[in-house]
Amino acid sequence: MGTLYIVPTPVGNMEDMTLRAIRILKEADLVLAEDTRTSGILLKHFEIKNQLMAHHKFNEHGTSAAIVERLKGGQTIALISDAGTPGISDPGFYLAREAVAAGVEVQCLPGATAFVPAIVSSGLPCDRFCFEGFLPQKKGRATRLDSLKAETRTMIFYESPYRVVKTLKQFAEYFGPERQVSACREISKIHEESVRGTLEEVIAHFEETPPKGEFVIVLAGTAEKPEKEKKKRKDKSENEE
Repeated sequence: MGTLYIVPTPVGNMEDMTLRAIRILKEADLVLAEDTRTSGILLKHFEIKNQLMAHHKFNEHGTSAAIVERLKGGQTIALISDAGTPGISDPGFYLAREAVAAGVEVQCLPGATAFVPAIVSSGLPCDRFCFEGFLPQKKGRATRLDSLKAETRTMIFYESPYRVVKTLKQFAEYFGPERQVSACREISKIHEESVRGTLEEVIAHFEETPPKGEFVIVLAGTAEKPEKEKKKRKDKSENEE
C-alpha cells in the first residue's frame, strides 16, 4: 500500500510553506492539484518537478477510483489545492474518504488554513467555534442563517469580495447590527487587513472602502441562551421554590 498525503500550501506568503511539505512533494510519485497552472507556479518556486495531475471538484468522482488503485499499488501521492489545506472548502474530502475505505494510509500535514489566523487575531473567543465556510448563495441560505441565530460559539465564514457587503448586511438582519465581527482579508499577503467592530460599523467601512481580496468573516456568537434552555432554567427555579 502507498500513502496519500494531504499537503497544505500557503494562502499567501510563500514563506509559509513547511520544509516537510516541500520534501513530501519532491518524493511523491504523483502530485494532484486543484489547478495545475496555479500549483505549477508554486512547484517551480520550490524546484519540485514531479508529475502533476488535475484533481478538482469537477472531475474527482471520475478520477478518484484510478488514483486509489495507484495508491493500492504502492505509489505515494500528494494532494494540494490552490491555497490552504485541501478538504477545507476545497477538493479533498472525497478522495480521502475513498482512500480510507480502501485501507490506504492517509496523512494530513499541518500547515496553512486561512480561518485559524483569522479567528485567533479577531479578538473574539477562539476556544470554541464553528466553521461554516461558504454559505449557500441562494437555495438554503436563509435556512442556514436562521439555524445559526442561537449559536453561542464564534462563527467563521468564507466570502468573496463581491458578496462581502451583502453578507454582512444579512448578518445584521439575522443577528442584529450590534453583533461583533472581524472581517479579515488577504491573510498572510502584503495587504492583509482585519476590520473589527459591530456589524453596523464594519458595513459602513466597506461601503466607503470597497472590499478587495478573499475574506474570512469571524462573527461573535449570541450571548443569550436559546429559548428552550432559558425555559428549562425557569421551570427548574420554580420547582426548587
